[in-house]
Amino acid sequence: MPEYEPELSLREARRRYFQANGFPPDGGYEADWVSFKIGPIPIAFPNTAGRKRAVPFHDLHHVATGYDTDLTGEAEIGAWEIASGCLRERAALVLDLLAMWPVLLYAPRTVFRAFVRGRRERNLYGGRFDDALLDHDVGWLREQLGIGGPSPVPTSRDRAAFAGWVAIDAALNLGLFLALVGIGLGVHRLLG
Repeated sequence: MPEYEPELSLREARRRYFQANGFPPDGGYEADWVSFKIGPIPIAFPNTAGRKRAVPFHDLHHVATGYDTDLTGEAEIGAWEIASGCLRERAALVLDLLAMWPVLLYAPRTVFRAFVRGRRERNLYGGRFDDALLDHDVGWLREQLGIGGPSPVPTSRDRAAFAGWVAIDAALNLGLFLALVGIGLGVHRLLG
């Protein structure tokens, strides 16, 4: 993930972010489908209206926080967004929970640190995404979101909140897994 200097405009930082991650110049915001790979496994899903609304903010969150777009980085930004308050943006919430799950299995402390950080910072969800926002610089955005202080020391409330979200995440992913198994069994019976 490239470093984004505080004086860099958000428009330029986002352009560099798209380029560094192999995204199209428009970020693919209006595409009908989203495609990516987890290792060698290709995954595609519809680019819903909720996702289209959330992703421009999500991308600026990556720029502001410095979290990468690899599997671990997406889990970190997911935990950060949940903790900093994305409940009103349902698409972001579901995608953040889905991104967190695999990394919770091998790097739970990393996800926890991002969650604790997010509880003390803010995000852009609920705001307005427009050209005027992109005219600001990275330093301004970090200041608006409260990013840049020392690493927070976790409290018992942080641990309890994280445990609650991990339980919700486990239930969501278990439900998704069972649904996929059910679909697989249905297709097997249909074709069998």
